[in-house]
Amino acid sequence: MRPRRAGELTQRGVGRSGDPGGRDTWAARLLAVAAVLYNGWLLEFVLPTGLDPRHSYVSELYAADQPLRGLFGGIECVCAALVVLGALLAYGPAAGGWSRAGWVALAGMGLSSLADVALPMRCAPSLEPGCEAVHPWHTATSALAHFFLFASMALLSRAAVVERPHRRLIRRWGPRVLALALPAAVCTVGPLFGRPGWHGVPQRVHLVLVGVWFALLAAESRRSAAAARASATAPAEIPAPVHTP
Repeated sequence: MRPRRAGELTQRGVGRSGDPGGRDTWAARLLAVAAVLYNGWLLEFVLPTGLDPRHSYVSELYAADQPLRGLFGGIECVCAALVVLGALLAYGPAAGGWSRAGWVALAGMGLSSLADVALPMRCAPSLEPGCEAVHPWHTATSALAHFFLFASMALLSRAAVVERPHRRLIRRWGPRVLALALPAAVCTVGPLFGRPGWHGVPQRVHLVLVGVWFALLAAESRRSAAAARASATAPAEIPAPVHTP
């Protein structure tokens, strides 16, 4: 067993504070909270939103003219900020190019979600017949958020296979979540083509799956932190002294 160099420990998550796995620990915490907040739309079942979950987009909850825009938009913003911070923290001790690209994509998803709230629908199409479902800027930011989301799933799932240490949870469940989340997202585009109705159901299924994805990332980040601490505390080999004549 060879002695560990300082650079190796830093790569595995030991920061200047000397806490091995500290970045991964905080990434796990932030992403776990984000997994819950991303499904804050569940509050619509106990609050008087006036929207029918079967036939409305979740983004209608924070449309510009909706009374609870502040609440649901605020939840979305906090969640997006946690995702960005969690991704940036996990990026530091990432093992290779695939994982680093995946964390960058996840941060892009969070930033796009922030833009999604900043550029909301002007009105709720499911409530107002004259309200267009396509709001150009909001539709664009939503498309970007989905692109970065699916990119993060694909890249981090690939990283879990080809990079070490292997992330077993993502390796097993990441492709499955992607395989379910992608068609669920596609099934929500009916109103964009003039065919509204029942799009709210697959969208909410999609949001639950995204929450599952965040939870997987949180669990793997926690495992990485534990592995970094175990590696840092393992006894290192002391190099033999050099004898000079």
